[in-house]
Amino acid sequence: MASIKRILMPTDFSETSDAALEYAVVLARAFSSSVHLLHVVRDISEPGGGWHPPLSLLEEQKAGARETLSKLVERQPREVQVQTSLRVGSPFVEIVRCAKELEADLIVMGTHGRGPVAHMLMGSVAEKVVRKAPCPVLTVRPPAHKFVMP
Repeated sequence: MASIKRILMPTDFSETSDAALEYAVVLARAFSSSVHLLHVVRDISEPGGGWHPPLSLLEEQKAGARETLSKLVERQPREVQVQTSLRVGSPFVEIVRCAKELEADLIVMGTHGRGPVAHMLMGSVAEKVVRKAPCPVLTVRPPAHKFVMP
């Protein structure tokens, strides 16, 4: 069986991401792995030099994300090493890029389970990551069944 030393855990700070983080932490304990929490601030500027949001809006989003990442780290067990990073861009592109750069052994991420119409219009970040990731991906559905800590 492959060694799992680095787990990438992308988060959008949703309830589903929180459930995925529980899985990542349990796996990190079991394999003596580290967890790398990643949040991607979506780049909402128009391609080709069109509309660009005010820089202050982007800085506000980044500051809020850093604060939330810090709070997530504080809530994790001390025996699990947790690092964080923040990126700006397309979520699925940045998740795959980060996994390659970290040489992640596993990606654990939530999937929102949107309906077929929403999926057709917006696509699925998790689905794109599964297709393009350089390592295995564990997707966690919305927390209908709560994970029981051993």
